Order: sequence, then structure tokens, then C-alpha cells
Amino acid sequence: MKVLYVFAHPDDESFGPARAMFKQRREGHEVHLLTLTRGGATKQRHKYGYSVEEMGAVRLGEMQDVAQVLDLSGMTVLDLPDSGLKEMDPREIERAVLQEIERLQPQVVVTDPVHGISGFHDHLVCHAAVKRAYVELRERAPYLRRLAFHTIPEEQAKQIGPQFDGSIAREIDCIYPVDPVDVDHQQQALDAYVTYQDTIQRMGIRDHVPPQVFYEIYQEQHDPPLGDIFAGLA
Repeated sequence: MKVLYVFAHPDDESFGPARAMFKQRREGHEVHLLTLTRGGATKQRHKYGYSVEEMGAVRLGEMQDVAQVLDLSGMTVLDLPDSGLKEMDPREIERAVLQEIERLQPQVVVTDPVHGISGFHDHLVCHAAVKRAYVELRERAPYLRRLAFHTIPEEQAKQIGPQFDGSIAREIDCIYPVDPVDVDHQQQALDAYVTYQDTIQRMGIRDHVPPQVFYEIYQEQHDPPLGDIFAGLA
């Protein structure tokens, strides 16, 4: 199977489902990543005296290290405006996502949930653009079988901090167990973001990497939850 993960920024994959991505590669699936921005607008750039463009270039290099750590089948990093997606014509974002889906022809596409977990507007725009692109394309692309949203349970979100949001139990359609080696590779992926270590430590991300990854699945309901986002697609 082939899966395309679509996120707004560098590190969204490593803060989120990196351990699942690595396990899916170990299981023989093709795992691709599309990032809409280079993440250059992060406030961390002030610490290093970088411009938005310079920070974006540094973070691109960090992402290339992440791609090796996670053994990704492919990675595409766009240069749309970080922290400015909400000001764009949404059709431009949708076209960019459509082009990548049509190029790769994945069976499964994964992106942010409707609440974006952190609520950051770039994540919300990413969710909407990917969903719109998926719905339009599936009418003429029989290879597209499933749209999933990486999420965390509501109780985990509360543990991380009041600004985070999660999904209630009945919204979670897939609980994918991972192994210690997968968690270790997620930690290595976090290590690759050298310029972001202050934020990673402050948020305590390393303490919130459970041995499961959670997904909602668009227009599907599974009770009990599936154990794999590819379940039932073969």
C-alpha cells in the first residue's frame, strides 16, 4: 500500500505520527510526506538571527535528516507562506495537494484533524484543503480509498496543555500499535530538528509519545477501531 501524509510545517510529522510512519515502512508500505511550508516564520528564527528564508532553508535541511531517520519513500516540501496559509486563495493550496496526490497515486491520504490538535490556523487550513482535494479527486481516481486524520485522544490532549485539543473516543476509528523501535525513531526524528530543541523540551513532547497512533477516518465509522489504516483495503 501507499500512503501520503500531508502537513503544514516541518516537525508536524515528528510531533505527530512519525512512529507510525516508520512502522509502516518496516511493514513494506510506501510512505510519502508532503509539507506545505518550510516553517521559516517560526519565532525560533530570532534566536539564531535568521530571516524567514534562512530559517526555512535550515529547517529544510533538518527535514532531509528526518526523511532518512524515518526511511521515507519520498518527501516534497513546498514553500507556501508559513503562518500565512489563511491569507492564500485556498484553491492554490488545493491544487498543490491535488498535484502531489495525482503524482503519487496513494491509496490512503493522512492529514490533520479538523481541530488541528494545537488549533494553529495553518493546521486548520491544511485539513480543509486536503479534505477538499480528496473529495474532488476521488470521483475520478479509483486508487484513492481512504482519508484519515492523525489525532490524539481528548485525555492525552489535556495532559499536554490547555491549548491542545483531541478526539473523543467514538471519533477514533483506528488505533495503530507501534513497537519500541518505532518510538525510538520518532525520538531520533525529533533530535533532527536541532533548531527546535528548546520548543520540544518546553512542550514535553518526548514525554507524550505513546505506543499507539490514533486516526479518525473520513466518512467511516469503526467500532471497535481498526488496528491499521490499511485494514479492509487490500
